[in-house]
Amino acid sequence: MSDTEYDVVIIGGGPAGMTAGLYASRACLKSLMLEKMIMGGQMMTTTLVENWPGYPGGIDGPELMMRFQEHCVEFGLETGYGAVEKIIDNGNSKTLIVDGKEITCKAVIIATGVIPRKLGVEGEQALVGKGVSYCATCDGAFFRDVPIAVIGGGDTAVEEALYLTRFASKVTLVHRRDKLRATKILQERVLANDKIEMAWNSVVDGLESDNSGLTGIVLRDMKTGETRTIELQGMFVAVGVTPTTDFLVDLIALNEEGYIISGEDTCTAVPGIYAAGDCRTTVLKQVSTAVGDGAVAAIMAEKYIDELEYQS
Repeated sequence: MSDTEYDVVIIGGGPAGMTAGLYASRACLKSLMLEKMIMGGQMMTTTLVENWPGYPGGIDGPELMMRFQEHCVEFGLETGYGAVEKIIDNGNSKTLIVDGKEITCKAVIIATGVIPRKLGVEGEQALVGKGVSYCATCDGAFFRDVPIAVIGGGDTAVEEALYLTRFASKVTLVHRRDKLRATKILQERVLANDKIEMAWNSVVDGLESDNSGLTGIVLRDMKTGETRTIELQGMFVAVGVTPTTDFLVDLIALNEEGYIISGEDTCTAVPGIYAAGDCRTTVLKQVSTAVGDGAVAAIMAEKYIDELEYQS
C-alpha cells in the first residue's frame, strides 16, 4: 500500500467495494481499495448464492468473490489492508487515518458493509468460540453430530439452519414470532427438513455452560412467559446486522440505525464522499444492489474528480 496521493480510496472489499474498484480503475483513476478483515466481505461466509444472474444452480460466495477480485485487479486496482479510523474533509481533498498513518485522495467511496448483531445475553461474549458463533460456514464443521440452535427468522437464519443440517444431529430454529420472515422458498425448505425443529414465539433468555463451553440455552415463550432449557453445544446468532459506520459519526449524516444517508446517486452530503452497498440506506440489501451501488459510486466519483480538474 503506497503513501502517495490517490484519486479514489474505496473503504471495504465486499461486492460494492470491488465493483467500485473495477469501475474506478478501468476509468484510469489511481485507486486504492482498503479492507480491514478479509477481501470479499460477508460473501466469504455465504455457502451458495442462488440469485446471481448467469449461474443456474448457484455459485459459492467465496468463489464469486475471488472472481470479483481477479477482475478488478486486472485493471490496476491497488488493494491493501487496514482499519480506517477517521476521514478528514479538506474540501478538494480527503485525508484518511488508517492504522495511524495518513492517506490522501480526492474522493472516497464508503462500502464498509455491516457486522452481525449480538443478542446481548449475559455470557454471550465469553462463549464466542466456545459454542457461540455468528457464521455457520466458518464454524459449522466444528459441530458434527451434536445438537445446535440458530437464532433468527430471516433469510440468513434460515439459510444457516439449512446449511448446518449437514453437520449437526439436530437444529432448533428459534424465532421470536410465529411466522418466519424469510423468502417463501427458504421457508418451505426449512419446514420440510426433518432435522430442523421450530421454537416459535421464543427468545433466548440465558445461556448455560461449563468449562468446555456452551451446554444449553434458556428460552422464554413470548406469549406465556414460561421458560425452558434446551441442551445443545452450539448457538448460531442471525438476528440482523449493524452498519460499520462508527468512524463516520462526526463527518456525514447517519440515520437512527447508523446507516449512511445518501441518494440513489450514492452521494452523501459531503462533496466527494459516496456510500455504496449495505452500509447505506437502501430498500434492498443484496449482492446485485451492492454491485449497482459500487458502479454508480465510481462513476459519480469520476465525474467529481473531472470537475475538480476542470476548475483548477
